[in-house]
Amino acid sequence: MKPRTARNRAQTSPPATKSVRCAIYTRKSTEEGLDQAFNSLDAQREAAEAYITSQKHEGWICIPDRYDDGGYSGGSMDRPALRRLLADVEAGRVDAVVVYKVDRLSRSLLDFSRIIGTLDEHRVSFVSVTQQFNTTTSMGRLTLNILLSFAQFERETIAERTRDKMSAARRKGKWIGGSPLLGYDLDPNGGRLLVNEAEAVQVRGVFDLYLETESLLDTARELNRRGWTAKRWVTRAGPERGGKPFTRGTLFSLLTNATYTGQVDFRGTVYPGEHAAIVDAAVWDRVQRLLRRNGRAGGQAARNKHGALLSGLLRCGPCDSAMTHTYSQKGERRYRYYVCSHARQHGWETCPTKSIPAGEIERFVVDRIRAIGTDPALQAEVVTQVRGKTEEQARQLASERRQVERELRGYADETTRLVGQLPLPSGRQTAATARLVELQDLTADAEARLAEIARQEATVAADRGTNDELVAALSRFDPVWETLSPREQARIVHLLVEQVAYDGAKGTVAVTFRPGGIRALTEEGAA
Repeated sequence: MKPRTARNRAQTSPPATKSVRCAIYTRKSTEEGLDQAFNSLDAQREAAEAYITSQKHEGWICIPDRYDDGGYSGGSMDRPALRRLLADVEAGRVDAVVVYKVDRLSRSLLDFSRIIGTLDEHRVSFVSVTQQFNTTTSMGRLTLNILLSFAQFERETIAERTRDKMSAARRKGKWIGGSPLLGYDLDPNGGRLLVNEAEAVQVRGVFDLYLETESLLDTARELNRRGWTAKRWVTRAGPERGGKPFTRGTLFSLLTNATYTGQVDFRGTVYPGEHAAIVDAAVWDRVQRLLRRNGRAGGQAARNKHGALLSGLLRCGPCDSAMTHTYSQKGERRYRYYVCSHARQHGWETCPTKSIPAGEIERFVVDRIRAIGTDPALQAEVVTQVRGKTEEQARQLASERRQVERELRGYADETTRLVGQLPLPSGRQTAATARLVELQDLTADAEARLAEIARQEATVAADRGTNDELVAALSRFDPVWETLSPREQARIVHLLVEQVAYDGAKGTVAVTFRPGGIRALTEEGAA
């Protein structure tokens, strides 16, 4: 038998192992603890490196690039390190992606499917250090999807619990976080708001200035001229935030923040807060009325350089669409019109109204308002119209109040019944306790809604009492009308009138007055 030659020995030796370039991806949902010398990302990477070392005989090597997403949720793919990792996968620089657990890569089943699709497309394997499976087999994929489904369920459950906890805290008037507010500082001993007296003076000055200018833009300009800025604060990490000049948007947010009245606004319902108020309730109410009026009409009137009194009020009766203000110009002369929006979009032949000269319809509406102070028949007509609308509002509120009261009685009866059954076997005891907690929250919500209904009923009751005031208020309308600026005239019209409907086919105009408008006008006159 011939001895083996060197050539024969070379032919029978095993082939060289191909290197597998492994990229380690780590993630942590919050930034808490990331400033420590050894944090969660480091622990994940250390475990992944140890696993790669254990597979060294298979040619596994760890690439030096780090893919660390600290402070990013697994429910989204909008993460910088993940984007870099996928880019390197597509560029062919990675053969395997290694993570500590599946939910570190993603907590969304849909997002994870997309990521795995990208890895499969470029023949890149996926490894979880603490969960052994092989994504190249159907059973491995099933196992992976089951694990990811539980990860997504856990994420959604945590989110629901967090929302419930925040809702309960809000209902109790607690501060639950967010950007600090001008006028308040955070209590270092707990999550409470403490009044910053120097900033509180500025906040009250902002409210007073808006009542003086009646314009968000003018108020913001004056605040910036004075050098006043939004809240400035220092984060836990050290950088300073805020301190920006006021804009129309930031000023609106400040003026509509119920926190300044010592209350907490949660989903449209206001609850008494644990913190002290900065702004007087009467000032707050005046500002909110002015903002609502400007948002509905006054803002349009302020921006209306052509003096269109009925912008936002006039509608085409046959088409039930808005009539917008426009004009044409011949030489030095300008002709103003209100044009049916439906006719503009679908053709003039589709609308019998088409357009009407602006001055003509505006004079008619103003003359009708003037006549209320002198024409008894017209006074009776307007009083009947306003009374009908307020009575309808009162009926709707009374119906809703009775419904909420029935719900409250039902919650009380069920609470009494459950408490009377205690104690119960362990399984039923847990369910009963959970239901009692739920009943407490439902009762709190219903009581808050009942308080809001009572406030609205008081407003409607005050509106009912304006019938005798109507003649007195509008009798002063005619003498002062011509002395008002175009902006003030438009504001008064929008305060009194809810809608003007013009029917071009019949040549009729219907003016609907706003319930509470006379009372608001009377309050302004008294002021």
